[in-house]
Amino acid sequence: MNRKLIIVGTIAILAFGATYIFLGSAPNSAPSPSAAAPPKIDVEQVLVAAQDLPMGTVVNDTATSWQAWPKAAVSEFMITKSAKPDALQDVIGAMTRVAFIRGEPIRHDKLVKAGAGGFMSAILPTGKRAVAIKIDNGGDSSAGGFILPNDRVDVVRLARDEDATKARGVEVMTAQTILANVRVLAIGQNVEEQNGKKVITGTNATLELDPDQVNLIILAQQAGNSLLHLALRSLVDSGGPARTVVDTDGSGKAGLTVVRYGAAQQAAR
Repeated sequence: MNRKLIIVGTIAILAFGATYIFLGSAPNSAPSPSAAAPPKIDVEQVLVAAQDLPMGTVVNDTATSWQAWPKAAVSEFMITKSAKPDALQDVIGAMTRVAFIRGEPIRHDKLVKAGAGGFMSAILPTGKRAVAIKIDNGGDSSAGGFILPNDRVDVVRLARDEDATKARGVEVMTAQTILANVRVLAIGQNVEEQNGKKVITGTNATLELDPDQVNLIILAQQAGNSLLHLALRSLVDSGGPARTVVDTDGSGKAGLTVVRYGAAQQAAR
């Protein structure tokens, strides 16, 4: 009985081995998949910031470097080595109109060269003006000193109401928002947050306005019975252009009446 079992087992083993050899040598057997070679990516040498460059930085010989960039992602605004091999030297001495982070491509339209005008005029959009207004050093008129360059603010005029004061026999003050969503260009001499400093104070704030708003803000600032305050706007509430919002005569047109030395002056929109 044991002999029969041994014979049957031997035959089964031989049959299995023959089947394995036959299948392994069959011409129709699928070849083992081979690893696909990665596609070749064409690159271009692009001029990038070698370090973080805050707004207003004068570019030196260590501020920029060449970096490989996918050729398909190169835009016409980028500076390439094939088109401008001496760009490293060309940008030295230029000033950054905006901040660059390390590795960000450098663009000519975001730089201003010496002799092309002052820095403030370089960062002003077309048709805009820069106007400085007085603020206090302690931040009482500028959101406690937490307003930074590039923030958006409302300009609020605090003034003595002459008619109400005479009628009531006590001083009556009124507050009125005259401009909304105004971009702050600088606080004091600072045009950007520096070294992680979160509170920047100064004696004046420089605002970005259109020509009509310039007339309004200067007249309001020079009025002897008024003070200007800046109210910081939320980042999510800062879209769109600056607006003139004051309406004192009920006509639906923005305007500001300033009484100075007994004489009324109307500042139109």
